[in-house]
Amino acid sequence: MEKPIPRPNADSAHFWEGCAAEEFRFQRCNSCSKPQFYPRAVCSNCQSTDLSWEVSDGKGVIHSVTTVHRGPSVAFKEDSPFQVALVDMDEGFRFMANVRGGEAEIGTKVRVLYEKRGDQTIPQVEIRG
Repeated sequence: MEKPIPRPNADSAHFWEGCAAEEFRFQRCNSCSKPQFYPRAVCSNCQSTDLSWEVSDGKGVIHSVTTVHRGPSVAFKEDSPFQVALVDMDEGFRFMANVRGGEAEIGTKVRVLYEKRGDQTIPQVEIRG
C-alpha cells in the first residue's frame, strides 16, 4: 500500500509547485505583514485577501513533537515508530511535518527536506547541527 498524497487546490497549488522545486513557500499578508501557513485565500489575522508568496529559508525549531507507534494506515507500518512535529519556522509561521534523522525534542533545530511520493513532493524536517 502506498502512502497518501495531498490533492492540491486553488489555494495550495503554488505551495505544492514550490515543493516540487524544493522551495518551501508560505504566504504573507500585505495588509498586516503576518506570515501564514497553511495556504488559504484570506489572512488568518486580519481577513485581508491581499496575500503574497515568499520562500522560506527552510530552518526552524521544534515547538512540539510526538512519537507515533502505530501509523494511520498500513502504508506507514515500515516507518513506525516515527515522529511528527509542530515546527516554528524562522519566518514566524508554524507547520507540521514528519521528523527524519534522529530523535527530536522540543527546542531541536531542524531544516526542511523533501520526500518524493509518486508525482508529489512532501516536505519533511531533519535535525540540523
